[in-house]
Amino acid sequence: MGLYTEYLNEIETRKTQGLNPKPIEDGALVKEIISQITDLENEHRKQSLQFFIYNTLPGTTSAAGEKAMFLKDIILGDAVVEEISTDFAFELLSHMKGGPSVEVLLDLALEGDAAVAGKAAEVLKTQVFLYEADTDRLASAHAGGHAIAKDILESYAKAEFFTKLPAIDEEIKVVTYIAAEGDVSTDLLSPGNQAHSRSDRELHGKCMISEEAQAEIQALQKQHPDARVMLVAEKGTMGVGSSRMSGVNNVALWMGKQASPYVPFVNIAPIVGGTNGISPIFLTTVGVTGGIGLDLKNWVKKLDADGNAVLDENGDPVLEQTYSVDNGTVFTINTKTQKLYSEAGEEVVDISSALTPQKVEFIKAGGSYAVVFGKKLQTFAAETLGTDMPTIFAASKEISHDAQGLTAVEKIFNENAVGVASSKALHAGSDVRVKVNIVGSQDTTGLMTSQELEAMAATVISPTVDGAYQSGCHTASVWDKKAQANIPKLMSFMNKFGLITARDPKGVYHPMTDVIHKVLNDITVDDWSVIIGGDSHTRMSKGVAFGADSGTVALALATGEATMPIPESVKVTFKGSLKDHMDFRDVVHATQAQMLKEFGDNVFQGRVIEVHIGTLLADQAFTFTDWTAEMKAKASICISEDETLIQSLEIAKSRIQIMIGKGMENETKTLQGLIDIADKRIAEIKSGERPALAPDDNAKYYAEFVVDLDQIVEPMIADPDVNNADVSRRYTHDTIRPVSFYGGEKKVDLGFVGSCMVHKGDMKIVAQMLKNLEKQNGKVEFSAPLVIAPPTYNIVDELKEEGDWAVLQKYAGFEFDDDAPKNAARTEYENTLYLERPGCNLCMGNQEKAAKGDTVMATSTRLFKGRVVEDSDEKKGESLLASTPVVVLSTILGRTPNIDEYKAAVEGISLTKFAPPLGKPPVTANHH
Repeated sequence: MGLYTEYLNEIETRKTQGLNPKPIEDGALVKEIISQITDLENEHRKQSLQFFIYNTLPGTTSAAGEKAMFLKDIILGDAVVEEISTDFAFELLSHMKGGPSVEVLLDLALEGDAAVAGKAAEVLKTQVFLYEADTDRLASAHAGGHAIAKDILESYAKAEFFTKLPAIDEEIKVVTYIAAEGDVSTDLLSPGNQAHSRSDRELHGKCMISEEAQAEIQALQKQHPDARVMLVAEKGTMGVGSSRMSGVNNVALWMGKQASPYVPFVNIAPIVGGTNGISPIFLTTVGVTGGIGLDLKNWVKKLDADGNAVLDENGDPVLEQTYSVDNGTVFTINTKTQKLYSEAGEEVVDISSALTPQKVEFIKAGGSYAVVFGKKLQTFAAETLGTDMPTIFAASKEISHDAQGLTAVEKIFNENAVGVASSKALHAGSDVRVKVNIVGSQDTTGLMTSQELEAMAATVISPTVDGAYQSGCHTASVWDKKAQANIPKLMSFMNKFGLITARDPKGVYHPMTDVIHKVLNDITVDDWSVIIGGDSHTRMSKGVAFGADSGTVALALATGEATMPIPESVKVTFKGSLKDHMDFRDVVHATQAQMLKEFGDNVFQGRVIEVHIGTLLADQAFTFTDWTAEMKAKASICISEDETLIQSLEIAKSRIQIMIGKGMENETKTLQGLIDIADKRIAEIKSGERPALAPDDNAKYYAEFVVDLDQIVEPMIADPDVNNADVSRRYTHDTIRPVSFYGGEKKVDLGFVGSCMVHKGDMKIVAQMLKNLEKQNGKVEFSAPLVIAPPTYNIVDELKEEGDWAVLQKYAGFEFDDDAPKNAARTEYENTLYLERPGCNLCMGNQEKAAKGDTVMATSTRLFKGRVVEDSDEKKGESLLASTPVVVLSTILGRTPNIDEYKAAVEGISLTKFAPPLGKPPVTANHH
């Protein structure tokens, strides 16, 4: 059977699902299509033309390569297609973004006859996705006196690819659609259990919110043909949770604009809003697509006569609505006045933060990539010509305050800044390009990252990146047909691109499903690093890490850079002492609870939490930084003492060496390079030449906050509060309760110890608790299932050596087998212990899930609706988050423990110890 016949069969299958033909990425299929186009008698000729023109993916796909070469033949007259004139062939090339299409345009411009060369040059002047191979050709031709090369370079130096674009509309009419009340998770826009379909944009679009919502959105579009639908989080923040480009893609698919008439289902420019603004990662992703994210501020705190917030009976601020955003409300965005106006023309809110000069450029260019590449291209052209570069793009915002010290994040940004005009130190609010040291791609967003790389015509990792890793953890639980179809293809692409990959495309080393954040934490070997990862929990305990969408990850891989404002910081220090029966996870929860009690508002949201945790090694400190995603912080930085940092770097070196031992090293010796960087950093610390990163004494913070460890007297639980009368207060991480709140009576249906929030110490705690309980009761009986997913294979190996794994095996009703991995997700659980494969497991919710309606007690970081557990018809599913000992004990008892039961169960067990670093006493809290 020919490829074309196979494609037609696939089209018929997709029709039954209400889907259009899948966009073509396979060059061999395009070859068949071309042969049918050139055969004037072929029965499929007309259809083949349609597929060739309108359904072939651009960029560096093999399909784009075949398409570009055939268009070149048409332009040169070597092939004749009546329906594709020379001008139309050039137009099609102009929409193909880069890679083979740019190569063809350069061939025609630099080697073709005058008429063809002139037309090719005009198209080239509109292109920005040029790489070294392309710019080297232009520079070489210019050096040889080529007039057209000079003409192209002069256009680039003036940034005509940007200046000749149409200006953005002064007025944009929008009509509202409320996605949900309360925080809108990206899981609502792109559910984790549909991760397998993300690279098939039309199919994936069908999972956004619900079919009813999609129909309502289409109805609004019909009622308001002159308006764009704006998706709204009412009484909440838009886009919290995982960093999903697929969420923005889905919103754009239903409410945005088509990027190119010749590329199906790639839409841009969505408009989204939230009562409490947009989650930082989601806002970045909206910028990637040239969209607009509005902070609507349509609910404000009610104040008394003295200006203090009025509180309700629960002690929470009472909110008052300043204007309505109910479904179908019409507004006008004015990009000139930077205000949002009601249908009657009244100003309702200032939206200048959504329309900064940089964001307006993204809107004009159809996304941030074009601006990033355009700036590089303009710089290259000006340098090649030896001319001054006109100021076209908005100058990077450079804010500097004399005699003001630097926070830790300000120091890292200053260290890694690229293309900064000022010699002064930059402070928060400055907008800068920074060098990225470490990049992580995970396996459910990696397919989109690879598509983004193809679309921006990138073929190899930037040489300035110190290390990059492609994980296999999000699909570790179940090796089903979807994973088998997607993951090997992804690993092969990323391995070839230059990343260290969890799976070996050649099949030599053992597949590694270690949790991505744990691996990134190990391969970050410098506390001055900038890390970008395709997951909201990319928050290392060394350096500063930012969770990002798959597109920003692609940009970091291709360019070795990221662009963002320097965030403000909140300084968190500790006082008092942690009681022996408390776990460090309780410190994490107490931080959120005490902060909300002191400030009323979440001062962490959108800011960096600079946590002075000093004496805690990287693995344990990671528990805090990882959690900051739930605190809605933009990032977190651990301030570590010299000796502790050296120990953490030595541990990282040993783990990188294990990766080398497994055969994971690549041709460019990335892993050995990381060990060399670690050695250099350790030497700097030991010599005193460059101590561990610390802020200046006179640094300025948005707020400073002291956690009182003495107040933590019993385990703390983050509760999704699924039945709160106020919908906006459900499924947030702001409801932190002591275990005594439940009176030892809340039924627990399943326990989960795993994912990135646990380390080796947690696994040892489980083993020790089981031994204790057996000693106390003669045997261990589970009243609820306990699922354990170690974060890494290293941990499993070490537990085996130290005897703890044997204890876990003794009680396990199931143990993972890498030689025969599960090929179907578990749907029912027995009251036993499940030793699952290292990876994310229940935390992701894309493969394994608890039974519908279960009450789950988990060490995970996720309590969002439907993530770990879905609702049943009778009961809402709820995922409560707690420390490892609380989770284990809850499954033994089948309910929440009381404090006496808890103390007895952990007696004699060494929980994660934490004592504040000795030194200057913490300052009292202050903020503005």
